[in-house]
Amino acid sequence: MEVRDEIEEGSERVASRTGSDSRWVDGSEVETEIVPSDNGGSEGGGYLRRRLVKKPKRADSFDVEAMEIAGAYAHHSKDSSAWGTLALAFQTLGVVYGDMGTSPLYVFTDVFSRVKIDSDVDILGALSLVMYTIAIIPLAKYVFVVLKANDNGEGGTFALYSLICRYAKVNMLPNHQPADEHISSFRLKLPTQELKRALRIKETLEKRSAAKTLLLLLVLMGTSMIIGDGILTPAISVMSAVSGLQGEVPGFGTNAVVVVSILILVVLFGIQQFGTSKVGVMFSPILALWFLSLGSIGLYNLLKHDVSVLRAFNPIYIYLFFEKHDKEAWYALGGCVLCITGAEAMFADLGHFSVRAIQIAFSFVVFPCLLLAYMGQAAYLMKYPDSAPRIFYDSVPDSLFWPVIVIATLAAMIASQAMISATFSCVKQSMALGCFPRLKIVHTSRRMMGQIYIPMINWFLMIMCIVVVAIFRSTTEIANAYGIAEVGVMIVTTILVTLVMLLIWQTNLFLALCFPLVFGSVELIYMSAVLSKFYQGGWLPLVFASFFLCVMYIWNYGSVLKYRSEVREKISMDFMTELGSTLGTVRVPGIGMLYSELVQGIPSILGQFLLNLPAIHSVIVVVCIKYVPVPVVPQEERFLFRRLCPKDYHMFRCIARYGYTDIRKEDHHSFEQLLVESLEKFLRREAQDLALETNWNESDSDSVSVGFPEGEGIEDFKVPLMRDSRLQDIGSSTASEENGISAALPSSMMSSDEDPSLEYELSALREATDSGFTYLLAHGEVRAKKNSFFLKKLVINYFYGFLRRNCRAGAANYTVPHMNIIEVGMTYMV
Repeated sequence: MEVRDEIEEGSERVASRTGSDSRWVDGSEVETEIVPSDNGGSEGGGYLRRRLVKKPKRADSFDVEAMEIAGAYAHHSKDSSAWGTLALAFQTLGVVYGDMGTSPLYVFTDVFSRVKIDSDVDILGALSLVMYTIAIIPLAKYVFVVLKANDNGEGGTFALYSLICRYAKVNMLPNHQPADEHISSFRLKLPTQELKRALRIKETLEKRSAAKTLLLLLVLMGTSMIIGDGILTPAISVMSAVSGLQGEVPGFGTNAVVVVSILILVVLFGIQQFGTSKVGVMFSPILALWFLSLGSIGLYNLLKHDVSVLRAFNPIYIYLFFEKHDKEAWYALGGCVLCITGAEAMFADLGHFSVRAIQIAFSFVVFPCLLLAYMGQAAYLMKYPDSAPRIFYDSVPDSLFWPVIVIATLAAMIASQAMISATFSCVKQSMALGCFPRLKIVHTSRRMMGQIYIPMINWFLMIMCIVVVAIFRSTTEIANAYGIAEVGVMIVTTILVTLVMLLIWQTNLFLALCFPLVFGSVELIYMSAVLSKFYQGGWLPLVFASFFLCVMYIWNYGSVLKYRSEVREKISMDFMTELGSTLGTVRVPGIGMLYSELVQGIPSILGQFLLNLPAIHSVIVVVCIKYVPVPVVPQEERFLFRRLCPKDYHMFRCIARYGYTDIRKEDHHSFEQLLVESLEKFLRREAQDLALETNWNESDSDSVSVGFPEGEGIEDFKVPLMRDSRLQDIGSSTASEENGISAALPSSMMSSDEDPSLEYELSALREATDSGFTYLLAHGEVRAKKNSFFLKKLVINYFYGFLRRNCRAGAANYTVPHMNIIEVGMTYMV
């Protein structure tokens, strides 16, 4: 047909399957059967009683949230009462502070492996460094400042990035819609002070692509460092706990420590697939007992051996420490920084708790217990300076050794578990924002939807942990690597929070600059110290970070180019008008779900389906799964339905919007049901709008509409939100439905006699629903254009192509019923 030739000539893409060679995903041919028509055909001659042979087999699942669970994906309510806050504070001990709580196992051991103990100044100086490091970074920076820079209760690197993306259009993927700004959690409460400065920063970020790229690289670097923590935390925590058996068990040497540590790591990663819901209730009591042990043993040693270590509260001992040891003291900072490992978890895990709960737990439990633990170890060293290599276990009273080593091992595993779970969450957020290849995600709990398991990441972390333990064989070498990863994340957080202060909070310029000057300076000093051990293990986290940074940036770069290619090659509305309502082929009963990443316009993949299929469905819904820079999109604000073409085309767009922490449960039955219900409500709302426009002719002043620029589609994204007073003026009550999509109409307006077109469309929709759903997907390959430079060809054709071939794509990514999928091959030239 001529229209098909025109589609083919108008697109730069080529189909990997042509003509009648299109197949269902399971390999069966695409065939049709003729069914006797009830009314001898419909107006226009395009709607025959013919349907695709393969009926939907509703056996698999579709990747959407479980609609039957109301509010399952909103934030869990956080009890604001005093007892509720205290209960949350207790729970934070098991999730947030496990890593920081196990640091007394190895901090002084590492510090005094770099500096020899010759006098009291060495011990007091090291203790003073540790005390003030904990006071400055976790207490002053995180508890009092960073926790307030949360994104609707969510914390972490990507939460800060999404916060910035909402205020300034710095997202590399150009799929922002004005309708997104109407999501309740999207809005920002902005003060008016320093507004001009904030607007200048906003303008700079939006206009300069280099600034956007630099910001993205900064966020990806911080995320890569967190993934590196997921490798190093289990290794150093488990080895530190197991090393306590050296000297207590005869013949238990370094080889035994390595073997036992590897066995524990294998068990630790092996049980990840079962989730943590069954043992989660044990975490907080164990860590509470651990902190109680730290504080009690520390107080015991302090009172028994040397109370004079309290002199370390005087910071002059830091100066004396550096004056005496000079360069060696600088190296010792690399061990000192280990006392704040896990501080970033206070911010990253904020979504599970509340700011007040985390502040209370740290201020009244964690901080005092850690200070007592370090002061107790320092007091023991004042009397037994040769005990530095095993200071933690040597300072434990003999009668408590075995109970403490059991608790220490459990605490180390819990600390590792928390970091592994944080890595899973971080990777999921990266995938949601288009910065990580799509991987399989398993939800390990029906009640706690935030508990996820990513098999590929889990086994990668396990292999890397085993390699690290087997190669380094000591906590000192691993500590050199661990410090770089921790400080790197903190520096990224400092930069992003400073940007939030200037751009969103619009803080006074002097106060905003004091934040990076004070905390950034301290972190840079520590970074310079840990980098000095680059050749002694410090290179490891940089290798991990560089690897994940390249993977994430290449994926984001390729995805952006692919999206821009789709935007360029979308089908014009003029051409759709020439095709007519039959789309140049036969329309058969059924609903075709055409998946595309485009948020506006008609994707050219539709042309390929028109070329390859002998018929097309009577109702076509272009579905776009879109992530917006908010933590959670309320269910009632999840879906946007819009009409793409004139009414007789029966073509619509459905945009399903998700936040970066939203969980999409696999249940295609709920999705299909919700889609039809929402589409019916949209049609009724549209009829309501037209009826009101006809009666009052005031739609411009009394309705609110959200739309795209002209030329993007007929009636595209035009959904008026009618005011209640409008219906009250005509003496009719208004009933707002739960999802906010539709409102009740006066009965006179909704009668089929006055609006027969609405009844016809609803009837056609019901007929299509009865005929079943078919999922139309594109199996895409992305290639660089021939005139592209060499580096772009290398990145797109090989690296990005490799990632696309080995990640979840198409049917696997959406987890739609395989028996109901038709897939057409595409090549995207970017």
